[in-house]
Amino acid sequence: MADKILERDDIKLEDKWDVESLYPDVEAWEKDVDIMKGLLTEMESYKGTMGTSSNNLLKTLKLKDEITRVMGNIYVYAHMSLDVDTRVSKYQSIFDKANVLLVQVEEALSFIIPEILESEESLWMGYLEELDELKVYNHHLEDILRQKKHILSKREESILAQMGDVARAPENIYSMLNNADIKFPNIINEHGEEVELSQGNFIPFMENTNRDVRIRAFTEFYKTYNSFKNTFAATLSGELKKNLFMAKLRNYNSTLEASISNNNVPVSVYENLLNSIHHNLSGMYKYMETRKRVLQLEELHMYDIYTPIVKDADFKIPYDEGVEMIKKALAPLGEEYLKGMNEGFDNRWIDKFENRGKRSGAYSTGSYDSKPFILLNYHDTLDNVFTIAHEMGHSLHTYFTKKNQPMVYADYSIFVAEVASTVNELLLLSYMIENTEDKTKRAYLMNHYLESFRTTVFRQAMFAEFELIINKHLQEGGALTADYLCGEYRKLNELYYGKGVVIDPEIDIEWARIPHFYYNYYVFQYATGFSAAVSLVKRIKEDGVEAVEKYLKFLGSGSSDYPINVLKEAGLDMTSTTPVDDAMKVFRELVEEFDKIV
Repeated sequence: MADKILERDDIKLEDKWDVESLYPDVEAWEKDVDIMKGLLTEMESYKGTMGTSSNNLLKTLKLKDEITRVMGNIYVYAHMSLDVDTRVSKYQSIFDKANVLLVQVEEALSFIIPEILESEESLWMGYLEELDELKVYNHHLEDILRQKKHILSKREESILAQMGDVARAPENIYSMLNNADIKFPNIINEHGEEVELSQGNFIPFMENTNRDVRIRAFTEFYKTYNSFKNTFAATLSGELKKNLFMAKLRNYNSTLEASISNNNVPVSVYENLLNSIHHNLSGMYKYMETRKRVLQLEELHMYDIYTPIVKDADFKIPYDEGVEMIKKALAPLGEEYLKGMNEGFDNRWIDKFENRGKRSGAYSTGSYDSKPFILLNYHDTLDNVFTIAHEMGHSLHTYFTKKNQPMVYADYSIFVAEVASTVNELLLLSYMIENTEDKTKRAYLMNHYLESFRTTVFRQAMFAEFELIINKHLQEGGALTADYLCGEYRKLNELYYGKGVVIDPEIDIEWARIPHFYYNYYVFQYATGFSAAVSLVKRIKEDGVEAVEKYLKFLGSGSSDYPINVLKEAGLDMTSTTPVDDAMKVFRELVEEFDKIV
């Protein structure tokens, strides 16, 4: 972990993602913006024509695909350019421009679904039989017709589309505050040196084996967030009020139903997850007891739950070493998968290291025409190696989807999005455990597996429950004040970690630093995805080629079918409690085994 955070210009070219492969410069980007305006004018002329002939339906849907493709390029380039240095006004400007254009695109396309819903299903099915080129849109039209009672009139849909930029304001304000404007103080590290605290190095500080360093980082980090708590509460309240408004307008019973029904996922899947977790919290309590015992602490605090229990296994893994480890670990996925992965590592898909002004965290992004890019803020920790594997899982999911699907199905549901990333993490973990003879390091890796469960299943389920609670509170007429949010967040920490952990008051504000609360019920899919991945990895390791073929087919399915069906084809029924219950069984067994060896 570098003590000094570099400026963007100090980062080597080979360590930056190849955004120039999408557009060489802003001037080229502007040309596509102009092209887009022409496409939107052309789309205007198609209004009212789709129901008149199969040819007009085809022309409209193909133009919609082209507009979506070009808009994807425009938006991805703008947000990628901004995210690597959120302080640069030029990139703030083009990102704002991209958002304005996106609203115009949404408005221009807003007539399509209402027009389809104005006519009987038999008309569109007849057109599909009449024109072979239309058959590719069969599932697309089926999905539109499924949502008929939630689609408004053409005028209402147009008005909502025009409100798109306004609707994104809470998230955009939060992003600028959380990434560009918020400043953290310097702290003293374990060597007595003054170093800068940042979004990128906070978790490495929490993993530090020196407890005084952890306490200083924890206290100062959340003190900074607490000084902005009312602003963070206002932005989150604005986001959730917008979601509630949209849910009511579209005749949904709740914001949860509105969010997950888009992917035809029943609300019971969300509820089953939380119920299953509640019934299995004893495993988490046992794990916290083990952590407290091994760390030899009178009290286990929130700043003690990230530091490795097995202190002597201090992994320091440079980026290149981590990449080679990942390549070996993912070999069971076969040559086709490895070929795509090597293309990513060798052709600048990845923006590797932290610099001043860079967006925190990590993600995979891209358009239909671009590389499936990855943003990292890499530090030489084991956790960051797993982050590479995780994000490469997303990018390879995108890679195979684009390879196998037309534009209309070139994206995949967020419900399945975390499956591929977690499969990679679990394969890496399994490889490391199997190839580590050192007992201390093996115990360390088992601890990491337990931490994967804690952070990806339990922690994300806690986030999901927090979302559900505060959305229900808002729907019932309650106010989302900072004190209310902090209070509810504290109660959940007490529930999920149990009486064996001191819930420090600083953690009450942690919700303010979680960007996923602006993603509208996204986080529960980390937990369901992890559970699905546990089953898939078991099959890949036991069944070999047959399981890999099914898995690659899953990766290439995109949105050509509903996510529940796509996973059923891979052998998983996510409408049952079985995947989560099975994952919890693995966790309990792992806790018991780990408790005996440490």
